[in-house]
Amino acid sequence: MERGTAPAPAPAPAPAPAEEGEGCEGLWELPVERCERRPVCGRCRRPQKVCLCPFLPIHPLKVSTCLYIIQHPAEESRVLRTVPLLAACLPPDKCKILVGRRFSEDRYPELATVCRSPNTLILYPGAEATNLEEVAVMSANPSVMIIIDGTWSQAKDIFYKNSLFRLPKQVQLKTSISSQYVIRTQPTNTCLSTLECAAVALTIMEKNKSIQETVLRPLQALCAFQLQHGAQIHHSKEHLLKNGLYDKPMPKNKRKLRRMELLVNNVKI
Repeated sequence: MERGTAPAPAPAPAPAPAEEGEGCEGLWELPVERCERRPVCGRCRRPQKVCLCPFLPIHPLKVSTCLYIIQHPAEESRVLRTVPLLAACLPPDKCKILVGRRFSEDRYPELATVCRSPNTLILYPGAEATNLEEVAVMSANPSVMIIIDGTWSQAKDIFYKNSLFRLPKQVQLKTSISSQYVIRTQPTNTCLSTLECAAVALTIMEKNKSIQETVLRPLQALCAFQLQHGAQIHHSKEHLLKNGLYDKPMPKNKRKLRRMELLVNNVKI
């Protein structure tokens, strides 16, 4: 050490580690605001302040066709789902909702009986599907229609991994109408929501064009309300790709990339 240089001060001792919970004293005594859910309408299942009952039919529609909605669990928790609106348009015994991913004969004996009935149809597009219009012309008996509610990947998983759903006659809708469910992105311009599929199918099966208009009315009101309060119109993935508006990274998976190429080239997938 050089002369005249003051010795360096000793380093301050490190503070002792605080015991668990120290420093939080008093926080536990602060009042906690309880989160209360908004009251929900018992019919349309919407919050009472945005109830859609004025757009529902006064009385449930009289139909002979019974719908079985096979709902993926992820759809049950969605805020803007369409199945509650569909159920509110129909009598309870004409719209039955089953939630799940796997449906075995042991756990769902009633569903198994329905799937084995010659009057049951399952609405799922594909190479083996018959156009519903053709089936409706040939059949005069009251039918049961099974519709899968979920994203396209969820619906595909449910259809192919449940052998019961291969028993009914497979049908599809031959329609060029665009979805009015514009607050949710669809794969293509002609992909329809569950409610829209049911509306078109019931119109064909019941031979009553007014059904489609009646069932679609609450969906139109729902979308109009959401758009008025800040929601944006969701164009289909097909529309975004064709117009160079798709702003998400392209998938690295070759199968998914091939599907997107088919969308752009108007190839049915």
